[in-house]
Amino acid sequence: MPSYPALSRPRPGPRRRSLLAGAAGATGAVLLTGCSDAASGDRDGSSAAAERLRARAARDSAALLRRYDAVLAAHAPLAARLRPLRDEVARHEEAFADGERHTAAPSASAGRAAAQASVDRDAKEALRTLARAERELARRREKQLLDAPGELARLLAAVAAAGAAHAFLLTENDRGDGERDDK
Repeated sequence: MPSYPALSRPRPGPRRRSLLAGAAGATGAVLLTGCSDAASGDRDGSSAAAERLRARAARDSAALLRRYDAVLAAHAPLAARLRPLRDEVARHEEAFADGERHTAAPSASAGRAAAQASVDRDAKEALRTLARAERELARRREKQLLDAPGELARLLAAVAAAGAAHAFLLTENDRGDGERDDK
């Protein structure tokens, strides 16, 4: 009787490449859809509630950015993995700030010292904590987009999707046997 090699069982859940391609496609679709509403004359910035929501989203992104900076400062070997995600969070903050700074920036040394004190010494736990923060913020943004006007709702949806992808990427090595789909 011939001996056949056992088929390896695929890991549950989406592959990283599929997740990133889907997130990129969804973000592109959201951005393309946003172009059609620009000429309608309905400006998202016209209502005070929309401006408060936008300012809150900018502050939330700034806080998440500080978390990334704290983890990077405490765990330098994670820089290659975290830098692209951190840079995207910085772009989210800029998009929500809409060219303006809504909050005063804390002093660099005070912010760094406070942030480093709250970072776990274990790199894996620090990544899990960062992933939880990304997930929680993505859920909050999903709820906020229900009350947001058109263009701001699209931006919140795209950033929430990116946050969910970030959370997945931050914890992907914790799943299964550590194999990665880097191809």
